[in-house]
Amino acid sequence: MKFLLSTKFTNASLNVALLLLRLAFAGLMIPHGYSKLVRFGGMRDKFMNFLGMGSTLSLSLTVFAEFFCAIFVLLGLFTRLTLLPLIIAMAVAVFKAHNAEIFGDGGEATLFLAAYMALFLAGPGKFSIDGAMGR
Repeated sequence: MKFLLSTKFTNASLNVALLLLRLAFAGLMIPHGYSKLVRFGGMRDKFMNFLGMGSTLSLSLTVFAEFFCAIFVLLGLFTRLTLLPLIIAMAVAVFKAHNAEIFGDGGEATLFLAAYMALFLAGPGKFSIDGAMGR
């Protein structure tokens, strides 16, 4: 009971928490991006044309973020750098695609955005390739 009411934490528990956050949110994003990758041909004409870039380029950037960058986040490699495209993609999803309905249709994208921003601020943790290279 004392543990449950404690506000103390150890470095190990923080690093495990960051690992779980990375694995969960990157692991859930990879299949989402993969589904866009395999349906690219059928989606490219129907995808949102963000900032006049064209729907094909918008879809390409989204697939890059949601699939390839998520793999790097999962591994903990170049984590903060690869979180930037994911944060941008989720912000566009929340505020443009879902009209800022953070509690409605955009709820899932809002959770991903919050998790990616937290990881960006906290870093990948010790249990990552970045953490191993930093020694």
